Amino acid sequence: MFSCKTKADVLKVVKEQKVSFVQFWFTDVLGVQKIFSITPSELEEGMGEGMGFDGSSIQGFCRIEESDMIAMPDPATFQLLPYRPSERPVARMICDIQNPDGTPYEGDPRYVLKRMLKKTAKMGYTYYVGPELEFFYFANDRTPEIIDRGGYFDGLPVDRATDLRRETIFALQDMGIRVEYSHHEVAPSQHEIDLRYDEALKMADQVMTYRTLVKEVARQNGVYATFMPKPIFGENGSGMHTHQSLFKGTKNAFFDGSDKYHLSKTAKHYIAGLMTHAPEFTAICNQWVNSYKRLVPGYEAPVYVSWARRNRSAMIRVPMYKPGKEKATRIEYRSPDPACNPYLAFAVMLAAGLQGMEKKYVLPEPVEEDIFEMDEKARAKAGITSLPGSLYEALQLVSKSKLVRETLGEHIFNKFVENKKVEWDRFRTHVSQFEIDRYLPML
Repeated sequence: MFSCKTKADVLKVVKEQKVSFVQFWFTDVLGVQKIFSITPSELEEGMGEGMGFDGSSIQGFCRIEESDMIAMPDPATFQLLPYRPSERPVARMICDIQNPDGTPYEGDPRYVLKRMLKKTAKMGYTYYVGPELEFFYFANDRTPEIIDRGGYFDGLPVDRATDLRRETIFALQDMGIRVEYSHHEVAPSQHEIDLRYDEALKMADQVMTYRTLVKEVARQNGVYATFMPKPIFGENGSGMHTHQSLFKGTKNAFFDGSDKYHLSKTAKHYIAGLMTHAPEFTAICNQWVNSYKRLVPGYEAPVYVSWARRNRSAMIRVPMYKPGKEKATRIEYRSPDPACNPYLAFAVMLAAGLQGMEKKYVLPEPVEEDIFEMDEKARAKAGITSLPGSLYEALQLVSKSKLVRETLGEHIFNKFVENKKVEWDRFRTHVSQFEIDRYLPML
């Protein structure tokens, strides 16, 4: 693990460690990681002027007539890749994307989050997030063939992926990423490695690194790791429950010891903001057709807009306060899945919370009953509404969202919606195996 702050720090480490290549990482609009490599001889110039590339070939970036883009590496993200040979080490740096004149590129998801964090800092706050990413290990990338039949918190010999998770954690730690714990999840062959909370931009970078490391360690061990939200019919899908809090200096702005829930007015307005705007930004946190196969009742995924302290069927959970742990006061937003773009997801969640604070949205009472057991009349009486049930419904809502449009900026907003409309159109016109099996013999 290295702690570089400047270009000089990076050049020094590259020389001392005899680094063979430096990978430049950046993320497209859909959250897919893009990578290209340069040799050390090009590094000094690459860090000074950035490295040019064709942006028209990147999903959601730009048109061919305005294709010149610059990848400018962030020295603070320099790390050696633990899955590459130690005798010929390879490093990586995460990049900001710029226009040829050096200005930030409006289509860069990392810039979207930076913009929101700048607004937050002007309000005097620091935004911390701690995501819990779930994923599956399968025998290959063609069929969801499980490698174990373990369940929640199962260990050896049922959990067949203990060594895979351990190797992945070591790799994460080698890159300076703090891990809290790991375990087998509810579904067969489903697993979770939880990261220690951090400032939002660092955490978004860490999520992208996490997904790459999980997949690469799996590949090197002959299995396939996937963050697909719902790969197995009849089993729980994979979520990315996102713990979040705001701090003013060293003080947790969400804590109030005199409140019966130990929540400050700031926290209550923030939660109300999430609840008010959740339906319209669900498309950002759950961006794939398959995401909505997970967001259905009965599989522990939140479907209803509500909050609670103990109730895990609620969309937002506030973990119970432990005396002396004021800094741990946080809210857990449970609907995102691990296949989202973390830069955009963190940005829209923060934007919704801040709007709740700015406009002083009123927080309803918590719902501690199991919402899945309530009928439609009971939910209506309690004022509980639903998240969109399909990508189409989510697109209808996000397309009209002023909040999301302003948060993402016109470029990313339009490119995202355009791409998702194409995805939905391809899905709705596809003839599935279910339809063949169900209708061909009888119609």
